[in-house]
Amino acid sequence: MKLFKSLLVAPATLGLLAPLSATANEVTINDFNPAEELAVTNSRVDGLEARLNNFEAGSFSETTTASFSADFAIGAVDGGSATNDDAVMAGYGFQIDLNTSFTGEDSFDVSIDAGNAGVAGISELDLNSASETLTVDGISYTFPVGGATVLVGDTVDGSSLFTTACAYGGPSNTLDDCGNVNAAFVGSGTTFAASYDFDNGFTTAFGYAGAGDSAAGLMTQEGADSYGGNVAYTADTYGVSVTYAMSEDANGVDDTYTALNAYWTPDGFPSISAGYEWGDDGSAASTVDELTSYFVGVQSDFGPGTIGAALGTKTPTAEGSSELLMYEAFYSYDINDGMTITPLVYVKEFATGTDDETGVMVKTSFSF
Repeated sequence: MKLFKSLLVAPATLGLLAPLSATANEVTINDFNPAEELAVTNSRVDGLEARLNNFEAGSFSETTTASFSADFAIGAVDGGSATNDDAVMAGYGFQIDLNTSFTGEDSFDVSIDAGNAGVAGISELDLNSASETLTVDGISYTFPVGGATVLVGDTVDGSSLFTTACAYGGPSNTLDDCGNVNAAFVGSGTTFAASYDFDNGFTTAFGYAGAGDSAAGLMTQEGADSYGGNVAYTADTYGVSVTYAMSEDANGVDDTYTALNAYWTPDGFPSISAGYEWGDDGSAASTVDELTSYFVGVQSDFGPGTIGAALGTKTPTAEGSSELLMYEAFYSYDINDGMTITPLVYVKEFATGTDDETGVMVKTSFSF
C-alpha cells in the first residue's frame, strides 16, 4: 500500500508544481503550501485504502465459520459374510462444515465430505466412504417463522428436526439410531421440515423429503416421497418420543413405520436408552410385510472417557422370522481438545449355516 500511496502522491505533487512555474510572476512563496497539499492528498489516499479494506472484509459474511473433522480407522472382522475375512483394513473420512448466519437467528449450512472408509473391516464405523473426491453431502437453510423453526435443503434427512429420545452415543452404524431405524427417515433430494418447541419440555416436528431433481418432481404419484412426524417430551433425567414416517416409492407402494424411544439418566448410575419400531413394508410379500426392530443401550462416564454397551436387532425382523441381533461395546476418550480415540467390539448374528461376525476396530477422530 506504500507503493500505491507513492504513485498517487507523485503526480499530485507534479500537478501542484506545474501551475506554480507557469504563474511564478503572479504569486509569492507564501501562496504555496506543499505540506498542506500533501496532507490533503494523503488523507484522500488513506480514505481510499480504508474503502478497499472494507470491501475485502465484506467479501464474506463476518458470521461465516468453518469447522473441520477427520477420522482414521483400522480394524478387522471374522466370520459372517465378509469376503476379506480376518484381513486388517484401514481408511479415513474427512468433513468440512460451513455455517453462516445472516440475522443471528438463522443458519445456512453446507457439509462437504470425502473418504474411503467403506471397506468391510471398518464399515461398521459411520465414516464418510462414498468417494475420495470432496462432495457436497448436504446443504440447508434454517430460519424462524412465528416461533417455529423451518428448514429447507437438499441431501439432508427429512427427520433433521426430529427429537429422538436417546442418550446412547455408540459409534456403530447399525445401533446408533437407537432402534429408530426407518421412522427417522433420510432423504437424498429436496427436504422441507419444521419444528416447534413449547418451552415446557414438549417439542413437535414435521418433515418431508422428495426427489426434486428427478423428472418425476415433488409430491407426484410417480415420484418417491417421504413424510414424517415426531412428538417428544424431555425432562431433566428422562425423555420419551414417538416418531411416524410414510414412504411412497415410484410405483405408489407405501411403507409406514412407527417408533417409540425413551431414556433415563439417574444420578450416579449409567444412562439407559431403549427403542422399539414396528411397521409395514408395502413392497414385501403379504406374509412378511410386518417388520419390527428394538434396541437397548447403557452408557456412563468412566475414568477419562465414556463407556457404553448395547444390543439390538441387526436388521428389522420380518413377521415369522427369527430375529438376528447385534451386540457391541465401546470406550471413547479424549487425548486432548481436538483428538478422540474410540475402540469398538461387536458381534453380529447370522442365520443358520453362517458363522457369527465379530468385529474389532479403533477410530481416531480429529476436530479443528
